[in-house]
Amino acid sequence: MASTLRTQQREATRRTLLRESRRLFAAKGYGAVGLSEIVSAAGVTKGALYHTFAGKTEVFRAVLEQVQHEVGERVAAAADAEPDPWRQLRTGCDTFLTACTDPDIQRIMLIDGPAVLGWHEWRALDEAGSARHLGEALQTLVDAGILPPQPIGPLTHLLSGAMNEAALWLATTDDPAALPDTLATLHRLLDGLRDRPAAQ
Repeated sequence: MASTLRTQQREATRRTLLRESRRLFAAKGYGAVGLSEIVSAAGVTKGALYHTFAGKTEVFRAVLEQVQHEVGERVAAAADAEPDPWRQLRTGCDTFLTACTDPDIQRIMLIDGPAVLGWHEWRALDEAGSARHLGEALQTLVDAGILPPQPIGPLTHLLSGAMNEAALWLATTDDPAALPDTLATLHRLLDGLRDRPAAQ
């Protein structure tokens, strides 16, 4: 019974630390937030934080994973609401880019994420989440004959890279037309995938 209570307390502490850390990281940026501020906001001791996380970087990694998971859930829910597989792909891509215009998501996932964890680790987290779902959606379209038969790996990386680059750009531009222009360009890019290649 005591063991169960301790586990529940640890989970409650972890949730509180993640909630407050996420709020602070989103508002101020990773570099401007100290551990003392995190534990003060969470109402716990530094010892409790170190019992749960190895340090600030690990707290941030957990926050980033949470944000990426939530964006992935939002994309999947929007795509699943479409009955047509092609509309699922377009809606999922649109939802991803639109979500990436949220200032909190921009700060944590697009600005601080690559800077704090390094490009390699940031890409690995992305591949485990949104890129994997994109690959599955593309495979479904190839299997259904909606897209021409082709290797899914390169196509997934090309599209994922293009959308991540667009998301990073959206996070730094103040052009009010940036999102609608980006979505229109993405639609043209996606529509081009449906054209069967000319005979060689």
